Amino acid sequence: MDGIKAIYGNNIKRIMISEEEIRQKICETGISLSEKYKGRPLLLVSILKGAFIFLADICRSLTIPCEIGFMRVSSYYDGTSSSGKVNILLDLDIDISRYHVVVVEDIIDTGRTLCEVVDILKKRGPLSLEVLTLLDKPERRTADLQADISLFTIPDVFVVGYGLDCGEKYRNLPFIAEYSE
Repeated sequence: MDGIKAIYGNNIKRIMISEEEIRQKICETGISLSEKYKGRPLLLVSILKGAFIFLADICRSLTIPCEIGFMRVSSYYDGTSSSGKVNILLDLDIDISRYHVVVVEDIIDTGRTLCEVVDILKKRGPLSLEVLTLLDKPERRTADLQADISLFTIPDVFVVGYGLDCGEKYRNLPFIAEYSE
């Protein structure tokens, strides 16, 4: 932890989930998804930016063919409050009706934005659709949304690392850490 503090200062309060714990859960999830979707057309959809590292590791953990797609959405116009309407900033460029779709998300907080994304994708008629999240914060949930697969449940604290950021920093940390101002 001293080396981390030397590089990142005192903003890293504590490591909550280690690199090894993440690696182990991803391996288990890759085995499970590979068994479930064997012989079926699979499309992994990442919600940018935070989920890109998780998507890459999940994709590499699979032992079956898959395709990937990216979406970038926003529901925050002034940076702090939700507009209540999702804007698609980057959409999929593929007809998802031929695929079993797994939405790969970094963290589910209130769930409002992801709930809208799931509704949008369901209207496009995928063969099936499920949500896979690295982190779940059920204490903050305001939308009626549950992940189909959740690797870790965390308390209501602000976290960074493994793709999650604070002001575009800390995404490169190989673990999940509690952030402190």
